[in-house]
Amino acid sequence: MAANNSIEWRAVCEKFRLAQELSEIESKKDPENNPFRSKYKARDLLKEIHCSLKKIEIEEQGEAGDEADCESSQTADGEPEDGFEKTFTGDSAAGLRAARLAVLQYHLGVNHIETEELSAGELHLMVCMKLIDKCTTTRENVSLFIHVRNQLGILWAGRDEIEKAQGFLEIAETMYLVYMKEDGQPPLDLQDFFVPEGEELSQQEKIRRFEMAYTHTLYYLAQVYKNLQQYERAAQYCHSTLQRQLEYKQFAPLEWAINAATLSQYYITKTRYMEARHCLAAASVIANLAGEIPSEAAAKESEAESEKREELLQKRAEIARCWIKYCLNLLQDAKKLLEDNIGELDLDRQDELKRARRNEEEEKEKGRKSAILFGSSDTFDSICSLEEKVSSMLPLEFEEARSIFLVGQTYVTQAKEYFAMDGHVTDHIEILQDHSALFKVLAFFEEDLERRCKMHKRRVDMLEPICKDLNAQYYLLICRQLQFELAETYYEMMDLKLAVADKLDQPDVHTIKKFNHLCSSSMKYYQMFLDSTRSPEGKFPEKLEDDLLRPALVAKFRVARLHSKLISSNLATQMENLSLSLESYNFVVQYCEENPEAKNAVETELELSMEMVSLLPLKINRIRSTLASSK
Repeated sequence: MAANNSIEWRAVCEKFRLAQELSEIESKKDPENNPFRSKYKARDLLKEIHCSLKKIEIEEQGEAGDEADCESSQTADGEPEDGFEKTFTGDSAAGLRAARLAVLQYHLGVNHIETEELSAGELHLMVCMKLIDKCTTTRENVSLFIHVRNQLGILWAGRDEIEKAQGFLEIAETMYLVYMKEDGQPPLDLQDFFVPEGEELSQQEKIRRFEMAYTHTLYYLAQVYKNLQQYERAAQYCHSTLQRQLEYKQFAPLEWAINAATLSQYYITKTRYMEARHCLAAASVIANLAGEIPSEAAAKESEAESEKREELLQKRAEIARCWIKYCLNLLQDAKKLLEDNIGELDLDRQDELKRARRNEEEEKEKGRKSAILFGSSDTFDSICSLEEKVSSMLPLEFEEARSIFLVGQTYVTQAKEYFAMDGHVTDHIEILQDHSALFKVLAFFEEDLERRCKMHKRRVDMLEPICKDLNAQYYLLICRQLQFELAETYYEMMDLKLAVADKLDQPDVHTIKKFNHLCSSSMKYYQMFLDSTRSPEGKFPEKLEDDLLRPALVAKFRVARLHSKLISSNLATQMENLSLSLESYNFVVQYCEENPEAKNAVETELELSMEMVSLLPLKINRIRSTLASSK
């Protein structure tokens, strides 16, 4: 929409093109000691264009007299001149003049923000808004309406004025929706205001740019709602943003994939596994669009190839970790649903859930899937194919659980390739802990006690070497986590061996030896955990920190139980073990008496400890009497 096709107008358009080139392309080459050189040059050109516009305007209107200095077209505080006090239709000559000036103010505002002059940037953006707010919204200015409010939304969000940002962005959203409902034709892009006649953007390009401006509105609103802790709304806007980026092919594959994988983690917290799986499948497929991973040889020869290799490996490993969390949470949520009050599989509940699932799940999936699909024609089939490899329904029996476990284990292998122990200690151990948790929850579904025990043994085999090698001085928290988990794992194996032994008339020497080994190993790691809470002088804390309170008292309780479970034919050894058991039970009772607030943290353990403090002395005295009479 050129003002005319005169030489002067073509010169204005060329300056605008140069300003855009300086700002968007040349600025990336600016030296570190003068990072805004091209931005400042672009700003000067934009100011010159403003002067030229005033000159053309005067000539078009046939006004005589002195050509006032172009800066007089604005008052000192940046307000537009009196000529724009009335309301215009957006497509009138006055409306178009206002829009053209507003485009310049918009670009000057963005320019100042990019050079870290935020107050000046805000002033220009507000002038832009005042110019176009005097006009009705039409296809000539609707894109500008949305762009300027997007920028003001970003500006205020950056100042932590989240509700103010929300106001600008929600108005931009409403403007888009109203325009599409009432008009819907491709609107003018900001660039169209400064191109010679006949060189305007194509209708298709206008639509693409307009839709992307709205996509940015949704993206910024997602951040705003997240900051306002409106998480469900934030997730909806994030999902819409990702859908639109694919639809209009405006995305960087790795960035898009990581955002989709991150969104999946929100859906997991809401137990919306179908949506989570869809996000992860899309993330994996879109990440592959970033290209092949360069070989190690290629990476050594080229810095660019090395950086590409590192980025691709890292992002794909991060997506693999999100898949692990998906599989793990799906299994854990199923366990919560199926377990009885002692943590075992409730068979009646299992049958009930199987019947209910047959009736409900198919219809439920059909209804929800229509609203959340990602992908274009070239990626849709790949995404669906990947989804079919893992269920989104809670597993209700071992084979279903095992298929989910195997998918999770595949992603564990992928994630560990990048997050190796050498260079990624914390990440590597977290992945191992997730792998261990996968085995733990799979064991819940296994009916055969010996096979369950073998699954827990796999957990020990992967965690014990790490626990032994890790420096507790530098990795205290991780060491405590590993010590406690190993203690728990040996404890579960001990309980399983006890259940197996109960079925035998008389356990053999090998079974007893194995059982005692499991008890001793569990006690060893519980004691290591408890010792990690001691002061440098070796003193146990008089008052436990909140995050250590329950774990430490549970550790003491279980050490007490383990001492009492040790099998020995020697009465003196039996008495010693029971005395050590009583000592630990007494610790739990006394600590809770001295710190009454601790009682709520270990209600069940405290009740049992008090009972054992009463019973064990009698048992110890009986053994002592037997020993005395045998002398």
